[in-house]
Amino acid sequence: MEKKTPLYERHLEYKGKIVPFAGYLLPVQYETGVIKEHMAVRTASGLFDVSHMGEITLIGEDALENIQRLVTNDCSKMKDGQVKYSPMCYEHGGVVDDLLIYRRGEGDYLLVVNASNRHKDVEFMKAHIRGNVEFKDISDDVALLALQGPDSKSILELLTDGDKLPVKYYTFVDNLTVAGVNCLVSRTGYTGEDGYELYCKPEDVIKLWDALMATDKGLIPCGLGARDTLRMEAGMPLYGQEMDENISPIEAGLGFAVKFDKGDFIGKEALMSKEVSRKRVGLEITGRGIAREHCEVYIGDKHIGDTTSGTHCPYIGKPVAMALLEKEYTEIGTQVEVEVRGRRITAEVISLPFYKR
Repeated sequence: MEKKTPLYERHLEYKGKIVPFAGYLLPVQYETGVIKEHMAVRTASGLFDVSHMGEITLIGEDALENIQRLVTNDCSKMKDGQVKYSPMCYEHGGVVDDLLIYRRGEGDYLLVVNASNRHKDVEFMKAHIRGNVEFKDISDDVALLALQGPDSKSILELLTDGDKLPVKYYTFVDNLTVAGVNCLVSRTGYTGEDGYELYCKPEDVIKLWDALMATDKGLIPCGLGARDTLRMEAGMPLYGQEMDENISPIEAGLGFAVKFDKGDFIGKEALMSKEVSRKRVGLEITGRGIAREHCEVYIGDKHIGDTTSGTHCPYIGKPVAMALLEKEYTEIGTQVEVEVRGRRITAEVISLPFYKR
């Protein structure tokens, strides 16, 4: 049976269309519709309930050593208040999940994982944790809002001391009072837009949501649909589509977050020894139609790969897709065909991201 976030009743009040997702009942869109929600984030601001995400803490003198072994990125030089993105791999080099690492202090880390992978991630981490470290899944004790868009800062400044907000992308401030609610506020997001993510106690999130919505700054609630079109437009990978246990982070275009010179980590040997024969690319659909995930991509009669995600992106105003293609066909400008419902439509390999603010 699906769970509900503390904001479930609010989603109903705002006429959210509720669907099951990652074990939760969440709004896919509100009566405004996906396109308006998408455009609001690009031009003003939107508010997402992402309380379904998973949160894990590692605390103790061996916390960093464990994180270094678990993830592919190098966290050794992180400073307090810094956030880092990283894949986490199996021994064979496939991806367990991609996650965010927050350094709250020496030997004190918060990991944020994808909702659909929470339980799998917890078991994987538990199996590899060693030494003096306390490992806790605190997901049920945390609620999370994502305030995204160019107006996000001016909205938050109405509810907190603007001088205390995190300034740089991928940094955070803990124990910041926002509308009377104690929050961890990070300058992060999954939309390709400027914005913040606000972590608080589940019992406080309704108060926080209501205060944000009452700022009278044109803020609108946004659902899973807009979250997906926004991340797609920004060329951001999604676990289960652009990466999974059979797709390596190198193939997924996440090589920037794989540091072979940092010491040993799970999957290092496999990633170093495996020849990379395919690569994630962007496709602009030049024919008539929209490609979704799992569409075959061709040059002539040769099947060269498959789309991983695809949609019509409202802000850039055209249909695009991401695809995993054989490396020799990934040069920018390569002309391909995508098979959509039994017919082929033309497309061109273009650079990612499709949109950059």
